[in-house]
Amino acid sequence: MQVFRGVPFHQAGPCALTIGNFDGLHRGHRAMLDRLVAEARRANLPPAVLTFEPHPRELFTPDAAPARLSSLREKLELLRDAGIARVYLAHFNRGFASLSAEAFAGEIVARQIGARYVLVGDDFRFGKGRAGDNRLLATYGQQFGYLAEAMPEIAVDGRRASSTAVREALGSGDLALAEQLLGRPYRISGRVVHGAKLGRQIGFPTANIQVKHNRPPLTGIFVTEVHGAADRPLLGAASLGKRPTVDDSGRIALEVYLPDFSGDLYGRHLQVDFLHKLRDEAKYDGLEPLIAQIKLDVENARAFYRERISLPRP
Repeated sequence: MQVFRGVPFHQAGPCALTIGNFDGLHRGHRAMLDRLVAEARRANLPPAVLTFEPHPRELFTPDAAPARLSSLREKLELLRDAGIARVYLAHFNRGFASLSAEAFAGEIVARQIGARYVLVGDDFRFGKGRAGDNRLLATYGQQFGYLAEAMPEIAVDGRRASSTAVREALGSGDLALAEQLLGRPYRISGRVVHGAKLGRQIGFPTANIQVKHNRPPLTGIFVTEVHGAADRPLLGAASLGKRPTVDDSGRIALEVYLPDFSGDLYGRHLQVDFLHKLRDEAKYDGLEPLIAQIKLDVENARAFYRERISLPRP
């Protein structure tokens, strides 16, 4: 997969294109990408994505911007796995935001990217002041030489599949609903880095995973499944949050205890799938009650994981 940091002035060749933030790549996104890839194959064009960095709301309303569901690396990996051949990472700044709808549709989409087919969501807006919609894009497509189509929203059990719905499910601790909307467990991936090593001292050595999310969409204590530590997925009991008993810095940390693993994981890139929320974070009066709670969390994690892996997979 080719990744262009910015939109090149000279196109890399004609393509079939979709446009959006694709945060989390939920089932609605996946349905759109599947259709794009199918249309691209029919037209003998490479399927491409134009996405934005940072998220537009992080530019205009940084204090109210939504928590990101995926890091840039995670998003690119998901797009690659969906069959996308090219990704254009448009630097979303005030200059880009001030482009007129016509300039966006003509200069960016047609001339610089070279789109011959464009697929967007039915709520897609573009150009300065969000002046353009999918109908206007279809009109510009006729003018600039590409076919533009809009795709209706995807519902999962009557609920619109959207990044907002996924965030709400994660924030409320409903990981089963989040998994339903995503079509897979919610995942955070990152490299194992050195931490304070307190877990080792109290009998629960943890993998301290570098978190790129400044405000993760969920916090608490979780049952997880970890990929990348061994040749098979492993049960993990994870803490994602500020660790109020042992740290007053306010920094977000992801620590995962792997009860069925021993060895050195430093520098390894792990994928942590969040399966079930056990509880919220809590501040304990010293290490003894914390250790007792961790033991209980691990027992509960084992019980949940045993039941999950014994169930037939859909």
